[in-house]
Order: sequence, then C-alpha cells, then structure tokens
Amino acid sequence: MSTFKLVYLAMLTSLALGLHAFEAYLPVPYLFPGAKLGLANIVALYTLTSIGLPEALLVNVLRSVLGGMVSGTFLNIGFYLSLSGAVTSILVMGLLEKTASGALSLVGVSIAGAVTHNVTQLFVASLILRHAGLFFYLPYLLFFAIPTGMFVGFVAGKLKDIGARLVNSLT
Repeated sequence: MSTFKLVYLAMLTSLALGLHAFEAYLPVPYLFPGAKLGLANIVALYTLTSIGLPEALLVNVLRSVLGGMVSGTFLNIGFYLSLSGAVTSILVMGLLEKTASGALSLVGVSIAGAVTHNVTQLFVASLILRHAGLFFYLPYLLFFAIPTGMFVGFVAGKLKDIGARLVNSLT
C-alpha cells in the first residue's frame, strides 16, 4: 500500500469516526429509538465507490472499533450491533455496486445498505437477547432507513465527484 493511500484511508477513517461521534450527540427521536442518520456511512459509501470494497470494509471496521473505544461501548451489545451492521451493509453495497453497475443508482445502493444494516442489527440483537420479538420493530426502522439511505447516497455521490477532482489534483 502506498503512503498516499495509507494516509488517505487514515483521513477517511478519521472523518467517519468524527461523524460517528457527532451523530452520537444528536438527540434521538422518541418515535424511532435506536434509529440514526448514518452519517459515517457517507464516508463508507464514498470509499467504496472511489477506492474499493476492501478499503471501505477496513474504514467501516476501524470506525466501529475506534468508535466503540471512544464512546465506551467497546465489546458491549451496542458495539456488536454497530460492527455487524457496518460489515454486512458495506458487503451488500459492494456487491450491488459491482453487479448492478449502472442499473442501480448510488442512492439505491445506499438504501439497500441502510436496510441491510437495520435487518442485521435486529438479527444480531435477537440472537444476543434470545428474543425474536425484536423483529416487530423492523417496519419502523425501515421507514427511517429509506430517507436516510437516500440522503447518504446523494451526499456520497456528490463527494465522489469532489473527491475525484481533489485526488487527481494531488497526484
């Protein structure tokens, strides 16, 4: 890995971690407890489309691990929910971005990632808590995932254009 790529990935991870921490301080609406905007996923989706899946997976895993350490949730249930959702969503987005290239917009890929993230988190939570009844909450989370996925996909698409120009000017 070149020094430039290493520094670039470190900057992307730092940005994702900063957005992750910022989002933790936003008030959570009582109608959708646990639902979040997914601001750090903007960086993950940008990394996926501008560099590749292995790098996006690395950024997402590092963001979850470091975010857990910074917030004091490392190795508790919240950490496992975050990590599992981050890993599965980036893998699904990577698969869709590669196989449905052109057929599915970046916004569509992002919505699929948001839905995957929520389904994975509920699945892992139901395994940990041994209670399948948690899935009654899925429609509410999906209702929130669609607009947030649209927002994340739109912003990541705009950043991809800006980032490509920036990288080309630096190299």
